[in-house]
Amino acid sequence: MPKAVLFDIDGTLVDSNYLHVDAWSRAFEKVGHPVEAWRIHRSIGLDSARLVETLLGDDADELGSRAKQLHADLYGDMYDRLIPLPGAVELLHALADAGIRVVLATSAPEDELHVLTGVLDSDDALHATTSSDDVDTAKPEPDIVNVALERAGVQASEALFVGDAVWDMVAAERAGVRSIGVRTGGFGADELTDAGATRVFDDTAAILAAFRKR
Repeated sequence: MPKAVLFDIDGTLVDSNYLHVDAWSRAFEKVGHPVEAWRIHRSIGLDSARLVETLLGDDADELGSRAKQLHADLYGDMYDRLIPLPGAVELLHALADAGIRVVLATSAPEDELHVLTGVLDSDDALHATTSSDDVDTAKPEPDIVNVALERAGVQASEALFVGDAVWDMVAAERAGVRSIGVRTGGFGADELTDAGATRVFDDTAAILAAFRKR
């Protein structure tokens, strides 16, 4: 059993990925560079600077800052639509009750992290949190995972990472941490496995069921 479990939040614990897609889609349209929703979805979970570079290409330098601010504003208008994914809250508490350190390791900025932790309403189950504000470059670079390990006070071999995107699996693997995936972010099981996941579940409710059977 791991000493710590590190969690991505967007698309893993909170049903937010498609709200991000909508916000980015409208932001890109407003700056005059429309991007298809499916392309945006494939980049959700990336560091925001890399997401903008990937989707705007040569226009990223000129339009990126405005697009990011518009996304933040548009996404903020949808905060009331954020809900925990099935089993998410219960899983956090079950792990904490078992003496496992729970750390939230997200690519979201600190202000969004505050909103997301409010949605989960599980601060008493959390050992620590991290956000993109803690590092220069977020996922798929391993920096966020490394900070989460430090705050958990464990070695990479003593931790497990749970995420919904291929970028989560890549970041965990680069940090030397085993990972498992959930399909609630819209990535397929094969994609998550190919990116490094040792196992893939439908959602956190399925992880909780497996944990209770241990």
